[in-house]
Amino acid sequence: MGGNDKYGSLPGVVMIGFGSIGRGTLPLIERHFEIDRDDIVVVAPDSVNDKLLLDRGIRKVTAGLTPSNYLDVLTPLLQPRRAVRTRGGEPGAPFCVNVSVDTSSVDILRLCRRLGALYVDTVIEPWPGFYDNPDMALAARTNYSLRQTLLAERAGSPGGPTAVSACGANPGMVSWFVKQALLDVAGKLGMKAAEPNSRREWAQLMRNVGVKGIHIAERDTQRAALSKTAGTFVNTWSVDGFISEGLQPAELGWGTHERWWPASARRHEDPAAPSIYLAQPGADTRVRTWCPTFGPQYGLCVTHNEAISIADYFTVHEQDIAVYRPTCHYAYHPADDALLSWHELLGGGGHHQLQQHVLSEDEIVDGIDELGVLLYGHAANAYWYGSRLSMQETRRLAPYQNATGLQVSSAVLAAMVWALEHPQAGIVEAEDMDFRRCLEIQRPYLGPVEGHYTRWTPLSSRSTLFPDDIDEEDPWQFRNVMVH
Repeated sequence: MGGNDKYGSLPGVVMIGFGSIGRGTLPLIERHFEIDRDDIVVVAPDSVNDKLLLDRGIRKVTAGLTPSNYLDVLTPLLQPRRAVRTRGGEPGAPFCVNVSVDTSSVDILRLCRRLGALYVDTVIEPWPGFYDNPDMALAARTNYSLRQTLLAERAGSPGGPTAVSACGANPGMVSWFVKQALLDVAGKLGMKAAEPNSRREWAQLMRNVGVKGIHIAERDTQRAALSKTAGTFVNTWSVDGFISEGLQPAELGWGTHERWWPASARRHEDPAAPSIYLAQPGADTRVRTWCPTFGPQYGLCVTHNEAISIADYFTVHEQDIAVYRPTCHYAYHPADDALLSWHELLGGGGHHQLQQHVLSEDEIVDGIDELGVLLYGHAANAYWYGSRLSMQETRRLAPYQNATGLQVSSAVLAAMVWALEHPQAGIVEAEDMDFRRCLEIQRPYLGPVEGHYTRWTPLSSRSTLFPDDIDEEDPWQFRNVMVH
């Protein structure tokens, strides 16, 4: 089992969305919080997992949230419950756990804070019409743009009830991995400085260690006995979520050490933006990276919130000028069937397959989700730190999910505990939270959590059969990472 510690009582839970992540998160909530099942309600637009809710005695509200109805649907559900009181004795509002797609995270977050409800989501999600709107400018469809709406909300409404933004496995857990990995590398290099206790100090430590960049380096090898069929998009987590982010422009936090400019790269209007984007979909942008099991591999530079938030958090400013920033981006090799699904979708002009399928724990015969962070360019070359969770171990730890799902749902659990322990922290991102406390809560569900040093660089293991446009002086230039 993944541990049975109780982390406190909850007046109630309103879970928005009940797909693969929702159904995996629910039993963790029941296991680790004191809560009556009568005080849990799920809001979802379909009946896909209704039997599971019926079997567990959980109330369901069948509704697809829209800009015109979300206030009417959610406000009654988020009202303080007089029957269950907080530690201070006052009526407590239910905790809102938003694991949905096609709902505005910022709008729902704002409502929760107004009603005094704690809140967590796994991504900054917009209302429909954002990801696939050909009339929107590319810059407007980026995660940078979405994050700016959250930062504006935080600036305009500081303090107050805690709302944890974008906190699943990635974004979320990987930001905690970055801090632990940075301390590991600093220790290996003999740097005896005290552990940072502020954003400025963390950024300065990363600069002093000499980190040029960070890959969120992931390899998913989970597979079913039967391979995908034509016309079906198969994935190990939300198909809608993966398609949405894969068709956004590729994005990356842009490091101050970079001296090459991709032909498809674009800057944002704000010169202080910590990231750039490419005029091509992330699911069709390949990068070279490294994970422990397979070593060198190609990954997809799919846009993720953490590529921007991590790069932003570890920026060193001097007189309002960014003098140091690491490059940061996702480098994702999804499950083989998911990769084939992308080839089919992109090869078909971007038209979605008629069928979608998320591999369940019952279908998967073997494989792991190897998800970590690769800190590179320092004196020890490169260091990967992360979770190597297998499907076999997932079955022992928690029900209703595969390895990918458990890495996400356990991060949601950690965020909920942290929010309960810091109920007036305002709007926070994963980088703002106590990484040690969060990983302490999450680690029983992550399988082996390991660190691996490697001498690999993007100049390693390249074919000599064709000429290559490389920078031999600095192996860690994005020019060498991006597959041309």
